[in-house]
This record gives sequence, structure tokens and C-alpha cells, in this order.
Amino acid sequence: LPKCSLLFTDGQALLLFSTATMLKMPGIFKRDDESCEGSNDAGKDNLAFDVDLNSVSDSEAAILSALNGSSSESASAAPTSDGPTPNAPDAVVAGMSMVRRGGRRQSSSRFNVSQNRDIQKLPLLSDASPEERENLFIQKIRLCAVVFDFASDPLSDLKYKEVKRSTLNELIDYVSANREIFTESIYPEVVNMFAVNTFRALSPPTNPLGAEFDPEEDEPALEASWPHLQLVYEFFLRFLESPEFAPNIAKKYIDQKFVLQLLELFDTEDPRERDFLKTTLHRIYGKFLYLRAYIRKQINNIFYGFIYETEHYNGIAELLEILGSIINGFALPLKEEHKIFLLRVLLPLHKVKSLSVYHPQLAYCIVQFLEKDPSLTEPVIHGLLKYWPKVHSPKEVMFLNELEEILDVIEPAEFKKVMVPLFRQLARCVSSCHFQVAERALYYWNNEYVMSLISDNISEILPIMFPALYKNSKSHWNKTIHGLIYNALKLLMEMNQRLFDECTQSYKKVKEAEKKKMLETQELWKSVEKLALSNPHYKEVVSTMPHGDEDAPVYTTENATCDSNDDNLPITRDMLEKEAAAAKEEMGKERPILKSDPVLDSGSKTLQESFRHHHLSSFPPDMKPN
Repeated sequence: LPKCSLLFTDGQALLLFSTATMLKMPGIFKRDDESCEGSNDAGKDNLAFDVDLNSVSDSEAAILSALNGSSSESASAAPTSDGPTPNAPDAVVAGMSMVRRGGRRQSSSRFNVSQNRDIQKLPLLSDASPEERENLFIQKIRLCAVVFDFASDPLSDLKYKEVKRSTLNELIDYVSANREIFTESIYPEVVNMFAVNTFRALSPPTNPLGAEFDPEEDEPALEASWPHLQLVYEFFLRFLESPEFAPNIAKKYIDQKFVLQLLELFDTEDPRERDFLKTTLHRIYGKFLYLRAYIRKQINNIFYGFIYETEHYNGIAELLEILGSIINGFALPLKEEHKIFLLRVLLPLHKVKSLSVYHPQLAYCIVQFLEKDPSLTEPVIHGLLKYWPKVHSPKEVMFLNELEEILDVIEPAEFKKVMVPLFRQLARCVSSCHFQVAERALYYWNNEYVMSLISDNISEILPIMFPALYKNSKSHWNKTIHGLIYNALKLLMEMNQRLFDECTQSYKKVKEAEKKKMLETQELWKSVEKLALSNPHYKEVVSTMPHGDEDAPVYTTENATCDSNDDNLPITRDMLEKEAAAAKEEMGKERPILKSDPVLDSGSKTLQESFRHHHLSSFPPDMKPN
């Protein structure tokens, strides 16, 4: 073993390696010159090093484990604390810190680490006699109730950690294969072991909140003690799912307090643990009838706090997934409390910034309610329109996805009640400058059931949709949208040719009225111009204005053009088919890869000219700068 000495500080034994020793193990120790500090006990040649745990080989790990074990024994005479200090450094050596470089971040939940962790491996259950098996099973459960430190000192108690891991694996296999061990004395031991290992104070959130969180980019902080936690969850689930499990006995120990502590764990950042929690809570909901109302109430409270207070909770998607299964099992007719839950809890969840994290589960719950009770369709759609995003285009696409799922299960009678406000919103979406919003709205015309609903109510829907469709078929900047609009217009024309022609004529009349109004506005501005020119102080006032030009007219009609003559062109089926085919062909062309321009500094002339051009429209026609 490499030579080392011990240093006692704050009641902990720290290993002091010489510089030569550290340099002999370059895979573990990396020099940190910025934080080098000498130690009076170790001499001037002791420098600061970081430990890279990911680079530790098996032999080097054995050396560190042995050294750490010897240091723990030597430190027994020094005063020790009751548990790990939250802000204490990791295992260090006079400035050497054990830092896990690379990989995923590790969460540091505050476990109550057991003081006595010297556990001994017990005989196998399969080797014990039937008379001794129950007592040995209880001993093994109690052995697994010992909690180890994985965060502040991951290399401590490696031998005992392995004993606990192997014991948990043995218990999982034994519970799955044997039924005679489910005696009444087993239940309190199992529940206590699960509570001791899992119930804890979670670490503060490390990921950004709200819409800033990107589940694809921001990696979750994983629980450092997962090697044991996973096995504890698996064992408890096998215990709950066993055919011999007796809820009437377990209800003495799995009570409301137990459920409340379980729900608090859903805020953990580790998605693996949330997945186990979801399954565990669902099993408890199915086994314990007297806890069902309480579980629903506490989930409601979590949602209320999330919506109106914090807007941050990691387990919303998992809780909604549980509720989706619960809603599917609701008896008919629905109770009033369930309807209130839909309208006052599920619908307001749409307004939270982080909707994308849990939207698929939320949409599933909404659709499940509407399949149970179609009469809820009208208040649900009005609620969606109430919370419809105004400036968040990706969120608007999510609303369109959910709305189509609702239309897939809507009853024709309920559709008639909501079609007018619904298609007014769709018309606004078709007119959106964000092409994904317009594209998603136009995809409704590819849904056969939605098209059948439109066909049955074409007289009310076509007058709402025609202006938006026709205008954007000429003016939208994206060619893909042109093709989709021509396809939608073609389908609407086939449904009712006469009504389509009437809408065309009505649209032309509206445009002619707009042109007439613009001409009246031009004449009004001309009269204002004449009055201004006749004022004796005109030249004096103009000369004081920025970019003033006394010879420039107050108003010109040069740029005040009306819409193009395309509005007067007749709309025929052949024209729509031709335009749709041309747009489809344009979409299929490969775009050349253009070299991007170099980054422009804020003072460049190009940026200034771009800014100037962008804001020209904010000036009146006669006041545009030269």
C-alpha cells in the first residue's frame, strides 16, 4: 500500500498522501494547482489533488477502500457526528477532494445514515429449515433497514453495501417464488424497511424551472443511492403484488401518513425513482379501497400548489398517468367531485409554462373524461379556448394536438354546440405567421372524422374559414402552407360548390368595401395635406422635425396600394388542383445549403441598415427617413 498519514479535522479522519504517492496513481489523482495548499502534518510536498472516481480500476479501488477502512478505524478515537454533515466536503486529503468528473450529476438527498453499519451476511433462506425460515426472513429485512452513505463518501463501507445488495436480491427472488412467508409479523418489518430506505428530505432542485427546462437537453440529477433504492422498490412491489398479500393486515401500517410521505417523493428529480413511485402508488390505490379518496385529495392539493404557487413539481406527469388509469375506472354516471376535478384542476394545468413536460398525460386524462361523459365536451373546449396561448407557438401546437384528440371522440350533437368558437380559433391558427401552427391546423383536413363533421355543418363552418384560407393562400410566406391551403379549399369546394361560390362573392364584396374605404382615407389625407400647406408656419415646423424636408408632401399614395388583382380571379377546381400540385412539387425540391454570414457586431453598418429597414413601416408614408 502507498504510504499515507492521518489528519483529524472536524471529527473526521482524512488521508494524507505524499506527492510521490499520488503521481504513482495518475488514473485516480489529478493535480489541482489552483487550490494547492501545504499541510503542516504532511510536509511541503503534499499538494492538492482531485480524485476522478470514473477512472478508478478494480485494483486501485481496492487500495482506496482498504485505506479508507484503516482511516475509519484510526479515527474511532476522535469525536464523530451523528450523521453526515450536509455541507461537509467529500473524502479529502489536505485539499484533495473526491470529485466525480463527467457523467450524470448525482443527487444528494439527505438520508438518515445508520450509525451502526457493520452488518454480517446471513445464511441463505433456501438453506434454512422451515421452522427457522420466518425468523431468518425477518432478520434479513432488518439487515436491509441499515442505510449507507452514497453521496458524501461513496467508497465507504463497500463490503457492507455489497452484503445489503445481495440480501435484497435474495429477498426479491424469495418473495416472488414463495407464499408461505406472508405471516402477520412480516408486514410491519417490510413497511418499516421500505420507509427507512426511501422516506427522506429531497435535495433542492438543480434544473431550471418552468419553460426554461428542456427534458431533452437538461439531464436530471440521479440519486446516488440508487443501487440500493432500486432493489428496495422492487422488493416492496413484489410484496404488494403477491397473491398472498393481505390488505386487511397491511392497512395497520400502510395508512394516510405513509401515503402522504410517498407522495412527497414524487418531487424527486430522478426519473427512475418516479417511475417506481408511480407503480407503487397505483398498486396501493388498487389494494386499499379506504385510501382512494384520500389519495385523490392529496394529488389535487399537489396540483393546486403547482398551478397557483410554485409552478414546479417533478412528478406531475407520473401523477397524471396514475389519474388516467383511475379515470378509466370511474363508474357511470360520474360523481360531481370528478366533474369539478376536471374543470378546476385538469383544465387550469394547461396554463402552466412547463406544459410540454406532462401534456401527453394531461390530454389522455381529458379524453378519458369526455369518453365517459360526452356532455362535458362543451365546458372543456370553452376552457381550452380560454387558456389558448397568445404568444407561445410551440404551446399552441400542443393545444391543436389535444383539440384534434377531442374531436376524434366528440359526439355530433356536442360538436354543433362548440363549432363556431372552435373554428374561429382554427381560422386564427391558419393565419399564424408561425408555419408550424398553421401547418398543424391545416392537418385537420386530413382527418376523416373531422371532415365528416365539417361536411355535416358546412353552411356554418365555410363562411368562418374561407377568408383566412383564401387570404393566406396568396400571402403566407411558407410554400408548404400554400399547398395545404389549396388542398383544404378543394375539399371545401367539393362539399358544397354553391356555398363556396357565395363565399367567394361575399369575400370579394368585403375586399371592394375595404378598397373603397382606403380611397376615402386617401382623400381625407389629401385634404389634410392641403390644409397643412396653406398654414403660414408650415415650413418653420417642418424644418424642426427630424429628417425634415419642406418640399416633401405630407401624404403620398405611392405606397398605399390595395390588394392585388388576384382577388378578382375566379376560383375553380382545376385552379386549386393545379396550385396544390405545384406547391407539393415545390415542397419536394431540395434546398441548397447556403453558407451562413459571419457574426455581425452590434456596430456594423449592415445591422444598422437592417434595423432601419425593419422599422420603416412604423413611420407614416411621408415621414420615412432618407
